[in-house]
Amino acid sequence: MPSDEAVMPTPMNNTGGKPSPQQVAGHVPQEPAVRQYEWHGAWVVAAHGAYDMHSITPLAKALQTAAGTYSKVILDASGVTFADSTLLNLLILTHREGNLRVVAPSPQLQRLCEITGVDSILQVRETVDDAAAS
Repeated sequence: MPSDEAVMPTPMNNTGGKPSPQQVAGHVPQEPAVRQYEWHGAWVVAAHGAYDMHSITPLAKALQTAAGTYSKVILDASGVTFADSTLLNLLILTHREGNLRVVAPSPQLQRLCEITGVDSILQVRETVDDAAAS
């Protein structure tokens, strides 16, 4: 079929026990959660779940407050299951405001940082202990 004749596929519904398109594609959104604690003089923000423009607010507030209060902020990104440009923008803004280190980014987040070149400006560490010590 020529490309000018292509049509968008019709989304499936979840009737009759059939899986939704998100389930078929393996994308099941995870509710975001943020934990915070002090560790060896640094403030750690541990992010869990999927982050986009609809879910970024709690993480943004946590990082903004931490950057304004602590000389060293650590984002434990090991629990991030999805990230888009919204999270990248937040990382850049937080980096500009203070001393940000990103710990154990998920493969998806690491790849996103590599593709966009953000990995060249962020300090990425393997563990929270490594980030606190550096």
